[in-house]
Amino acid sequence: MKALVIAEKPSVARDIARVLKCGKNISGAIEGGQYIVTWGLGHLVTLADPEDYDPKYKAWKLEDLPLMPKEFKLEVIRQSQKQYQAVKAQIHRKDVGEIIIATDAGREGELVARLILVKAGNKKPIKRLWISSVTDKAIREGFARLRNGHDYDPLYDAALCRAEADWLVGINATRALTCRYNAQLSCGRVQTPTLAIVAKREEQIRGFVPRTYYGLRASAKGITLIWKDGKSGSTRTFDRERIQGLRRALEGREAEVREVKAARKKTCAPLLYDLTELQKDAYKRFGFSPKETLNIMQRLYENHKVLTYPRTDSRYISSDIVPTIKDRLEACAVSPYRKLAAKVMRTAVSPKAAFVNDKKVSDHHAIIPTEQYVELTHMTNEERKIYDLVVRRFLSVLYPPAEYKEIQLTAALGEESFYAKGRRMLKEGWREVYGADEEEESEEDEDVKSQSLPRLEKGDRIEGVHLAVTEGKTKPPARFNEGTLLAAMENPAAYMESHDKQAAKTLGETGGLGTVATRADIMDKLFGSVLLEKRGNEIYLTSKAKQLLELVPADLKKPELTADWEMKLSRIADGKLKRSAFMRDIRDYAQAVTEEIRTGTGTFRHDNLTNTKCPVCGKRMLRVKGKNAELLVCQDRECGHRETIARASNARCPVCHKKMMLKGQGEGQVFVCSCGYKEKLSAFKERRKKEGAGVSKRDVRKYLDRQKDEPVNTAFADALAGIKLDQ
Repeated sequence: MKALVIAEKPSVARDIARVLKCGKNISGAIEGGQYIVTWGLGHLVTLADPEDYDPKYKAWKLEDLPLMPKEFKLEVIRQSQKQYQAVKAQIHRKDVGEIIIATDAGREGELVARLILVKAGNKKPIKRLWISSVTDKAIREGFARLRNGHDYDPLYDAALCRAEADWLVGINATRALTCRYNAQLSCGRVQTPTLAIVAKREEQIRGFVPRTYYGLRASAKGITLIWKDGKSGSTRTFDRERIQGLRRALEGREAEVREVKAARKKTCAPLLYDLTELQKDAYKRFGFSPKETLNIMQRLYENHKVLTYPRTDSRYISSDIVPTIKDRLEACAVSPYRKLAAKVMRTAVSPKAAFVNDKKVSDHHAIIPTEQYVELTHMTNEERKIYDLVVRRFLSVLYPPAEYKEIQLTAALGEESFYAKGRRMLKEGWREVYGADEEEESEEDEDVKSQSLPRLEKGDRIEGVHLAVTEGKTKPPARFNEGTLLAAMENPAAYMESHDKQAAKTLGETGGLGTVATRADIMDKLFGSVLLEKRGNEIYLTSKAKQLLELVPADLKKPELTADWEMKLSRIADGKLKRSAFMRDIRDYAQAVTEEIRTGTGTFRHDNLTNTKCPVCGKRMLRVKGKNAELLVCQDRECGHRETIARASNARCPVCHKKMMLKGQGEGQVFVCSCGYKEKLSAFKERRKKEGAGVSKRDVRKYLDRQKDEPVNTAFADALAGIKLDQ
């Protein structure tokens, strides 16, 4: 008898098939002597839509709500019908004796496989492959220690509860809002609190009143001293008269050194990356959206196999990974990491190292390099950037702490105290991995900055002191960008209305709003639903979102709700809470939410109506701005017609080199830049043709690799020499 292996995606299935020596391609699978490997396309099966329970639910009507199926039905995703039938056929083969689940090792991965098996009516024994990387070594070791698939039944229960709960609350609340106010309004336990977080920040910005603050700076003999209030310890005051009076009283006096403290200090490398931390860094350094970073990570994990599983919420590795560190160092020890890796290659890693903690690793450890040898030339520029972040972080935790000498100087002018600090690096330690690129976030007052201090001792007097009043204005909180909003979703306790310490603790323990695997998709959904919009890099609420937050039930706006759900789902996965008890509460909650919306007294008004009429139904259309495009959308939700009138492009302005918007339709399309530059699409194509567009950096790189052992004075090289590539 053979075993059927179900992978989540074709690329992973091919890797598993190669390791298991399966080489015969059949419909939707790869067969070998002992195994058959098949795959999903992500999810093949999902919870059925309301109209699958009764055709009347295809029309959205308030009187039909709430929708409460006694038993949830499953349906095959329409675009995946062919692959589902192929998988089902393999499941029911007479020569298949058992099923091996090899989908992603996590809650959603478990759901992918289990829904397929339930829909196909599988009765055969199941086993589970649980691995964090898809290298040949990891696959072989994983198959050597397969577990009984039913050991993961609680994880499946938790995944199914999450899906059914989101269906019950999301579909009923969204249909109720849409029908009650005749507008396309959607809400959910994660996306609505995320909107509320942005709304709270906008409220703080609107209510902020800037105040002018003042300080006093003393300069003499190459040293700058900053005044500090003797009572509060602050370097600032809002009392202008006081600071000016101090300057007049102290002008011309000598400063006396009262204290010089010198201390040797250490800083350790930041912890390893989990997905959210990597997404935040990638946005900060490269401007990659969370979704872009996840997609790049997925390619590095699945296709290149050089990084471990990306959807992790842990920043630690478990002790069983420690013996593999040397192999991982050897695999990534290519230029520009060869010398850095060589320095720690021969150093034994202690199981008690700060980044090793079994208790802080749940399903998956932190993102680190695999044992797969890396070929940097096979990566895109974006993949190289993300890989570089992960490898340098991995190398840095293996290096010793950075050591520096910090000098704190206190001087007196009259009765007032002034301070200065200096720092001298003694041992670079982990900072060597980053060179000059790594910025340290100082905990010191930003006004008291490090400087190079002359040698001074207690009692020394400083002559020729010049005093100057400094001033500035307090600033409102910054608007969210994609990186900071991601951080707020991970740590939403500061945005809770209740200020409940226990709820805040629960939010911290459960990972905030959503999961590392879903936050990027949630953010994209909010942009796609025209609830959020970007102006430059800053995120704003749309008028639609502001009105939605007025109409939606209060509970759905609170981070506490999703924290409560995630805590209970974790208990279900651990076998400590029954699925039936959780779902009973969810049904009651969905019914209460629906009734609250049904009896609501609010109104919804479109304030973005245009004079353009819908070509389908004739009603006036709405002008909306999405994440990367401007659209016209029919105001009639049942019509649903939409047209793109402008979209972001990768074309660079020849004047300021910023990305341009493409507006219009057909040959009449025009590129428009924020600097004012305009260019017809036809003219743009002609210009790019002259500049040599179409030859990518990868084409050039491959060509140069082929030329290493050949003379380079060829006709093709001459042609390449004149090509200008976009940066």
